[in-house]
Amino acid sequence: MKPNRIGWPLAAWVFLGAWTSAQALPSNPPIQIAQGIEYMCGGKSSAEAAFMRMVSPRWAATLEFSVNRAKPNEVPDDVTVVVRERYTGRPIMEAVAGAPFMVARLDPGAYEVEATLAGVTLSQPLTVFNGVASRAVFVWPSNVDFANAGGPHRAEQQAAARTSD
Repeated sequence: MKPNRIGWPLAAWVFLGAWTSAQALPSNPPIQIAQGIEYMCGGKSSAEAAFMRMVSPRWAATLEFSVNRAKPNEVPDDVTVVVRERYTGRPIMEAVAGAPFMVARLDPGAYEVEATLAGVTLSQPLTVFNGVASRAVFVWPSNVDFANAGGPHRAEQQAAARTSD
């Protein structure tokens, strides 16, 4: 029997190509859990933002955070998100979104979502229907002084950070 001289090198090239392609792919943002609700945050890079837009229809709720007239590379992070039942006010989920997109697996119902960035809180109603993706967009005005919006404690932290340089 003749050994297959083309088969092994071809298989090695295919395997090597698949392995290097898998290594080059960026990793997906991790799925996290808060109060029993799965959520995922992402979108700091353009590739991650495209990924979050692609998967958002598969999640019950998509929350998007931005600052009006911000530069393309300036994305809000550390947004505190609180989801409450709309009619009872009972908190359902509280988490910190470290990126401009958050997707969550909320049960069908009526919610009030509060998003806080640097001490400035915005609120949006959100209704989740079974099998239908819902979306809420939070846009903070560009004229907010985010450096001082966190109150005296935040201003002291920033002053300390400036003097330590």
